[in-house]
Amino acid sequence: MTHSIEGRADMQNALHAHWRLFAFEGFVLLGLGTAAILVPALASLAVAVFLGWIFLAAGFFGIVMSVAGRQAPGFWWSLVSAIVSLVAGGALIGWPVAGSMSLTFVLTAFLIADGVLTILFALEHRRQLSQRWVWLLINGVLDLLLAALIVLALPASALWALGIIVGIDLIFAGWSLIAMAMAARKSATA
Repeated sequence: MTHSIEGRADMQNALHAHWRLFAFEGFVLLGLGTAAILVPALASLAVAVFLGWIFLAAGFFGIVMSVAGRQAPGFWWSLVSAIVSLVAGGALIGWPVAGSMSLTFVLTAFLIADGVLTILFALEHRRQLSQRWVWLLINGVLDLLLAALIVLALPASALWALGIIVGIDLIFAGWSLIAMAMAARKSATA
């Protein structure tokens, strides 16, 4: 019991000592999220290009590791997987608008699946969750509405959907870090 209390105090002191860094990161994320929402087409293209570079790097290292371990079982599968990653990365970098479209389709499919599953989860657990199940239901319905909005606005939504969603995520992440920083600042001074 004493160990966990000491650990909590150490964590609180560490958070307090670095609250400015968390706040700064929060404000940076807030600014980036706002920029993504203000210029969603650019943010969508940036997401596609960024993922392209990630796939290229993964493919490159995958090929290097496959060749280095060519005697290992599954060599050909590993090599083919790395080549597919390279091709996907090159496609996203070479044709970011088409990449944004593809990523928007994947995002829409995810929103539809997540929306349906969240609604089913809410309905199945409505007795155990008393009135809190309604929030899950609302979450599922909002996922479906967002997916419908994206589908109805295609192909134009491919230029803004990723940027808007990444922007919203960055804003929430920024506010979360700022709130954590403010709580850490107050907790050690109180």
